[in-house]
Amino acid sequence: MGIDPGLSGVPETALWTLYHRVREARRPDTVLPDPMAVHLIEQFDYPFEARFGVGFPVQPQIMALRARTFDDEVRRFLGLHPGGQVVALGEGLETTYWRVGDPQVRWLSIDLPPMVELRRRLLPQEDRQRLWAGSALDEAWLDEVDPAQGVLVTAQGLMMYLRPEEAEGLLVTVAERFPGGRMIFDAITPAIDQQVVRHVRGRSAFEPPPLHWLVGPEDLPRLRALSPAISDVREVQPRVGRGLAGWLAPRLKRIPGLSRRRPMIIVVDF
Repeated sequence: MGIDPGLSGVPETALWTLYHRVREARRPDTVLPDPMAVHLIEQFDYPFEARFGVGFPVQPQIMALRARTFDDEVRRFLGLHPGGQVVALGEGLETTYWRVGDPQVRWLSIDLPPMVELRRRLLPQEDRQRLWAGSALDEAWLDEVDPAQGVLVTAQGLMMYLRPEEAEGLLVTVAERFPGGRMIFDAITPAIDQQVVRHVRGRSAFEPPPLHWLVGPEDLPRLRALSPAISDVREVQPRVGRGLAGWLAPRLKRIPGLSRRRPMIIVVDF
């Protein structure tokens, strides 16, 4: 008998992204091999397809390319900071730790108690991993971080669900607490938000939670000016994927008419 995850609201989006990531991982020509995610999804008693539908044709690859871009940035950070501290805010059911496979990384996963309990039950735990149950907005987690070998904070699929003042306050807090560190997060533009809602609503039983913090390319200078502790804000592009969608993924910002209809992955240096 599988496990009922018992998730709703924003936490349920972790199941949504896991479902599409596994659909991609099971392809023989996948852009993101993810055996731990496949193992994880098989432990659930949950109607994934009935709940989420099949999505648009390239959705699994697009979600996988997003995850692979985060993987690339984690690897780049660890190449410069062996034994560095990675803090995964709102990690949900991501399996980045196993995909990256760095033997020296120190990994701190921050998430709400129900999600932390699922990770404890369903995913293997190693000495270099720690789980902290609580909100990413609770500054108590900052005291759990050892910045001696460098700090990278990731926030995949989190920031857009926060209120603007919460998201920007979190960014400033992390920047001021960890000078010399870095944060990577994904952002949704208003055009993408409208497009996703139109596509999902009425095509599945899943109702996407509302997004609050929408960020476009024109907002990057404003983010840079939020605090003197922020030294740079830049967008990073995914590597080329499979087929036309995979070819377009790293080029969308240069294509008129599509440049504002793309998800963004943003790196902030402190």
